[in-house]
Amino acid sequence: MTNKDDAIRIRELAKQHNILFGESIPLIASENVLSPLAKELLLSDLGSRYAEGLPGKRYYQGNFYVDQIEILTTELAKKLFRTDYVDVRPISGTNANQAVVFALSHPGDIITTVPLASGAHISSAKFGTVGFRGLNPVNYPFDVETMNIDVDLASKLIRLIKPKIALFGQSVFLFPTPLRELSDALQEADSYVWYDGAHVLGLIAGKRFQDPLREGAHVISGSTHKTLPGPQRGIILGNPKDEEMWEKIQRAVFPGVISNHHLNTMAALGVTLAEHLEFGESYADQVIRNAKRLAQELHTLGFKVLGEKVGFTESHTILVDVKDQGGGRKVAEDLEKANIILNMNLLPYDDQSKPRNPSGIRIGTQEVTRIGMKESEMVEIAGLIKEVAMDKKDPVKVKEKVKELKRQFMGVKYCFHENFDPYRYIELV
Repeated sequence: MTNKDDAIRIRELAKQHNILFGESIPLIASENVLSPLAKELLLSDLGSRYAEGLPGKRYYQGNFYVDQIEILTTELAKKLFRTDYVDVRPISGTNANQAVVFALSHPGDIITTVPLASGAHISSAKFGTVGFRGLNPVNYPFDVETMNIDVDLASKLIRLIKPKIALFGQSVFLFPTPLRELSDALQEADSYVWYDGAHVLGLIAGKRFQDPLREGAHVISGSTHKTLPGPQRGIILGNPKDEEMWEKIQRAVFPGVISNHHLNTMAALGVTLAEHLEFGESYADQVIRNAKRLAQELHTLGFKVLGEKVGFTESHTILVDVKDQGGGRKVAEDLEKANIILNMNLLPYDDQSKPRNPSGIRIGTQEVTRIGMKESEMVEIAGLIKEVAMDKKDPVKVKEKVKELKRQFMGVKYCFHENFDPYRYIELV
């Protein structure tokens, strides 16, 4: 094969990938699809250019229009999240986390976090960003019944160890974090309060989850492609203790953890923020409605859905114990054969040293909501999951039902130009 053949092969694989998701029910809690206007900007010349520093203080020429895009994107974020402190330059959620860690801590400092098996992101683990900085992570006590931090025990822990940073936020984020309930302990400890809102950023912006900056958080980091349906990059929002804190964060972004900040995705983020200002509240509301209905339906069908005593979820995410159906890995792989795409996930009582064989699966409703599905479709999806995971029907046969359902939902909603097929491959050559 020639080099050109290899290039063509890569292109064909990408086309097949588009077809796969065009025929699948996408339930990965950390993914979403772009609006057509945002997607268009990914193909612009911005993707070939560099900009280091802040607008008006660049190290490259040719940034006249880039500066205007960045200023406008920043102003849109300020309006959406109601804060004067915004940095739109991080290129991923973990990259934003790196900047916060480097800005606010030194090796040896104590940081309190949610346990990994209870839903924390890997960047907060000893083997992630926190560990590479040399911090000492201490886990909050976690209540499996409420799927949240145990307020009384966590308050005692915070007062006892006085962490330099108190980190809140999860990859399995079912319910709002009790920031107000922990505020007295956090103030006594004089901790930096950091909220990783990667998963729930769009719900926060849609005023349907919680309001961390008004509840005691000094800084929010996040990715912009989950419940906030934008491009894959990051953002940092602040209610800092003082200007020096925010200056440290901005220096940690550049030159600390990035150089160029991917100008095409920044422009796509700006469009997403504008669209979320217009449609975000109705979108966030429907995302949560869908999650609650899907969770209830799965429970009714006999699945063990976590958080039953507190209503299963108040976010886009559902966590299901499928140990009796063969475990998280087997169920996720079987569902994939039926074109139902979700992921295996550790549960709070799993052995976190064995992440490849967890008891649970994680489900997110933000992408199916984005393409127009509502509560009635959640009932159908729950039934399809049951056919594969519980009834042990042939996934290949169930796939045909999945494809038939998906054919009815092939257009993006909650944006300025609706009904564009997000799974269509755009050919340029």
